[in-house]
Amino acid sequence: MLITASRLRDFRIQARDGELGTVGGLYFDDETWAVRYLLANTGGWLNGRGVLLSPFSVVHIDPETEHIEVSLTKEQVERSPDIDTQRPVSRQHEAEFLGYYGYPYYWDGPSLWGAGYYPGDFAVRTTPYTQQAATGNPDGQPYDSHLRSTEAVVGYDVNTPDGKIGHVDGFVIEEKTWAIRYLEIATRNWLPGKKVLISPAWIERISWLDSKVSIALVREAVKAAPEYIESRPITREYEEQLHSHYGQPPYWLHEGKPALILSDHDHGSVGAAAPSAY
Repeated sequence: MLITASRLRDFRIQARDGELGTVGGLYFDDETWAVRYLLANTGGWLNGRGVLLSPFSVVHIDPETEHIEVSLTKEQVERSPDIDTQRPVSRQHEAEFLGYYGYPYYWDGPSLWGAGYYPGDFAVRTTPYTQQAATGNPDGQPYDSHLRSTEAVVGYDVNTPDGKIGHVDGFVIEEKTWAIRYLEIATRNWLPGKKVLISPAWIERISWLDSKVSIALVREAVKAAPEYIESRPITREYEEQLHSHYGQPPYWLHEGKPALILSDHDHGSVGAAAPSAY
């Protein structure tokens, strides 16, 4: 199932013993384009404290009732490591957080979620996942986190080799893997009223410093692309048309990580990477 980040916002989060709060935002990994954390607004329950929840804990998403069920208790969440979400989340903080819940480090392993491809595989574990406490690379330096807020990226300019086409207006997420499958691109200043979807695999580079996304598609191809209409569900037929239009193989034929996207990481723009499939 595909669902938009904007639709997930304000979904109510149900723990095993009561309601935790509502979804206030999402953090994704800018290397693999997977949503790594949900920011939960706990309201008066924890004096307004925002807490992070991992998709490892998500058992079920119900779009009809706008609820997300997690395999945690309120006490577990209350005692979880306090992470200041107003500042960049460090890899050390992530390691502490995941270790507290007994989840694997998603950055250690061959799959999108480290030891597995689907985070839900770990949601119902009855014994903690055993892992090393190391948070550094073989050179002894700590790994950098690559977390970005989806809300912070909304509004980024989107450019093709032959000109600007619009801006990032949202994200489409696959529920089972929590991978960002598409960026919603609003082209209203160029093609009034039309929105299109772009896969992260079709991005050449991102300049986080300049808030710009460069894609490996020409303007005419985007102009002729199947229109994205938010009020309609994204069907597999529509996705097939989209990928066929751009001559790109569909992601569902290749399990694994999304293509890595070269970015400046706040140090200026970098060269382009050849677009590839998931």
